[in-house]
Amino acid sequence: MASLGLATAWLPAHATCLGDADALAAFAATRSGGFETPDDARRNATALALLECLGDPDPAVRDGLAFEALSAWLRAPALDVQTQRAMLERLSAMVRTPQDDSDGLRPPFAALVLSEVARTDRVAAWMTPDERAALVELAARYVETLRDYRGFDARDGWRHGVAHGADLLMQLALNPAVSPAQLERIVAAVAAQVPPHGAAFYVFGEPQRLARPVLFAAQRGLRDEAGWTAWCAERVATLGNDPALAYRDTAWLARRHALLAFLQALYVESDASGDPRLAPLRAGALAALGTLP
Repeated sequence: MASLGLATAWLPAHATCLGDADALAAFAATRSGGFETPDDARRNATALALLECLGDPDPAVRDGLAFEALSAWLRAPALDVQTQRAMLERLSAMVRTPQDDSDGLRPPFAALVLSEVARTDRVAAWMTPDERAALVELAARYVETLRDYRGFDARDGWRHGVAHGADLLMQLALNPAVSPAQLERIVAAVAAQVPPHGAAFYVFGEPQRLARPVLFAAQRGLRDEAGWTAWCAERVATLGNDPALAYRDTAWLARRHALLAFLQALYVESDASGDPRLAPLRAGALAALGTLP
């Protein structure tokens, strides 16, 4: 999370977020008290207004205010279903159509807040089957088509699109209302980023985050041992068998790095859990690790 240096020097730059700089400063002052807002109508209206802050270039606003407040309120829970439904619609549009966001900040944070919205439906179902199905497809498409692999930098803070998309997939995979066919869609989306495209190296914990939706899908009995063994073997096969590339090509090394970290995450987490439902996945991951060059 971003730390807040709420000096008045930078507040005028955020005049469009929460209306004006004074409103932003007043809201920032509630952070130390957990964003407590006793008035229900004001809290719900502020939640919707905060969505416009998710593309803010300052991580103190985007992450330290907007995300933290929305996450706290959604988890409380402190927002009504009407607001959650409006958030679902607006955030989906941000993920689906990135708007004018050449910095790549808004979509990953929209996906992260969507993961919190999805969590509310998991805890107490309120989405219609069609809404939930649309969210599964949106999340899967976002993850599998993502090509911006930027994670963290000191100036902009976090983007972390792969991890945030994986968090959304995880919340959906945990939801008992998500069908086996939808679980397969989630797992297929993860597969599209293991390994990543091009020569991108996962160095911000992405393999571990991508492993989580797969672990929860396996916990729900999605596949048997043969199925998971085949799926993990398919991931290793993406390395190819060209000896001229092995340990001599940056893209090959990036793929191997991601595959090793991902398969290790699957194996370690499934083994440490002691959950017999994860034994098929554990066996598949171990077999794949044994074939990784």
